[in-house]
Parts: sequence; C-alpha cells; structure tokens
Amino acid sequence: MKAYAKANIFLKIIGLDTRGYHLLNSRFILLKDLYDELYLSNEKTQEGFEIISDFYCENNIIKKAYRLLCNYGYKKELEELFKNKSLKLIKNIPTGAGLGGGSSNCASFLILINETLNLKLSTQELINLSIKLGSDIAFFLSGFHSANVKGCGEIIDAFEDEIPHINWTFPQIFCDTNEVYKEFDKKKYDFELNLKQAKIYENLSTKEILQIYKNFELNDLFTPCVSLYPKMLNYLENQYFLSGSGSSVFKVCK
Repeated sequence: MKAYAKANIFLKIIGLDTRGYHLLNSRFILLKDLYDELYLSNEKTQEGFEIISDFYCENNIIKKAYRLLCNYGYKKELEELFKNKSLKLIKNIPTGAGLGGGSSNCASFLILINETLNLKLSTQELINLSIKLGSDIAFFLSGFHSANVKGCGEIIDAFEDEIPHINWTFPQIFCDTNEVYKEFDKKKYDFELNLKQAKIYENLSTKEILQIYKNFELNDLFTPCVSLYPKMLNYLENQYFLSGSGSSVFKVCK
C-alpha cells in the first residue's frame, strides 16, 4: 500500500484552541510521485506486533495506532493477525521535511488493517479515531487530492484545484515540528489578520496562490523555521516556498 506525501501550499495559524493547540487554515495537496510503502510480511524477528523497516522510531505513530485499535475493541483480531506477520515499512519520504510522512504512514496502516480484517469502519470512523493520534492523518484518510484543511487538521473540505508542476528540493535539514511551533509562539501574531488572509487563499487555486503571493506571506512557519535552522535562510531569500514546518521547499516550474 502506498502512503503518499502531502504539501502545504499555504499555512496560516489563526489561533489556539482550549487545550493550547494551534488552529490552522491550510491548503493540502497530495503528492502522488512521492510515497512510502506498507505491506504485511511473513518475515518475523519477534513475537507480537512488529514493524520491520530501515527507519526506526520507538514512539512510531503506527504503534500508537495499533494500541488505539486494540483499545477500540480489536485486540484479539490484531494479535491473531500479527502472530505470524509483521508490518513492512519502506521509507522514501524524507523525515522532518514537512511532508507528512508519519501521518500518511499511520493513515495507510489504519486503511490496511480495516481492509485486511474486514472491520467495516467507515472513512469518518477512521478519521474520528485518527484525531486521537495526530493532526494531519485525517487528510490522508479522506482520499482527497486537494483540500482546505482547518482546525487541528480534522476539518477537511475537498477543493477542485488547478495544480502547477512543482519542482522540489529536499535540504538535508531535519526540522523539528514542535520546536518550530514553539519558535512561532515567541512572537505575537495577529490571528485575525491571518484568518482574513487565509479566507482569500482558500478560494484560489493552488496555481493562483503561488503566482500571486510571496513565500513568507503563505507560510507562517517559514520565519520561525529560519530562526531555528539558519541554513534555511537561503531558500527564503531565493523565493522557495516551504511545506509545513520544513524543511522541504519547492518552486513552480516555468
């Protein structure tokens, strides 16, 4: 199963919710040429649920999704499935790059398990589950190629888009999302102004947005990203656009 990457065409932070989480207004597009791969494998090196991959993370979000499904009432089915199988994960999406690789992996895992075990969970039920795990997962579960995404990532409105050909650059810089948001919080921003700008962007096609607006206008996280990772300044000054919290950047091909 392919777990596609995504890009943020614009990302405006418009406030905080009651928990202190950042509320966003953003355009997500799916990148069909860049994806990780997940599939069930007969290879086993240990008992129980196991992820076999060159990429390792102790707190992998897929493991959290597995535990959530167990708590949701599917522990017996999951334990039986992974008695003789493992989950094979092939990583192609750069990590810490603002492309949503971990969230996409999690969404694909939920879909894979739902189909394999015939759990008959609807897309909306999967989205409701995913909100407990992370903010971008819902978009990947939606199946949309382009959408305006709001709230903490759980409000997704499909958008009939015109997307230009984009040329990507992947700097060898790991940008920590939590740290970038903390850096953003150090300065006071006009959330009302951000919301007004976002309402303009969300009615324009991706092609129009990238033609009309500057990189620093579209992504509220570009400046804090540069503050934390000075090597990113080159891309800001040379009019690259930033996806998410970085470090992936792109330009429209002419």
